[in-house]
Amino acid sequence: MKLHLSGAAGQNTFTGYGEDHVMINARRYEHSLIVLPDRLLTDWAATSFETLAAAHLLPLLELNPEVVLLGTGNLLRFPRPDILRPLIDARVGVEVMDVRAACRTYNILVSEDRKVAAALLLG
Repeated sequence: MKLHLSGAAGQNTFTGYGEDHVMINARRYEHSLIVLPDRLLTDWAATSFETLAAAHLLPLLELNPEVVLLGTGNLLRFPRPDILRPLIDARVGVEVMDVRAACRTYNILVSEDRKVAAALLLG
C-alpha cells in the first residue's frame, strides 16, 4: 500500500508498506529498524518478535521519545511486560500494534510534531 502525507520536508515518513517491507521517503527497508522524524537506526539488534528482549528497547531511551510505537510484524502480538519494563519505568508511552498500523500512526504523530519513535520488527 502507498501512503500519502503532506508534512514537513526533511522528516522521515512512511510512504508505503507490504508484507515484508516498509518504505520510508520512498526507500525500501526489509529488516527491523527504528524510525524517528529526524533519523533512522537501521542497525537495530532486534530481528524478530520471538527474540525481542528488554535490552533491545534500551537504545530507544537514549532517543528521548515521548511515545514508542512497537510494530510486531504482520500480526499484532503483545510482548511480555518485562520486555516493555524499561520504557514503562522511564515513563515513555508505548503502543503495540502490527507494522502497518504503526506506519499509519507514526505518520499522524509526525504531522502533529510529536516526539515519536517507531520500532518495527520486520524479521
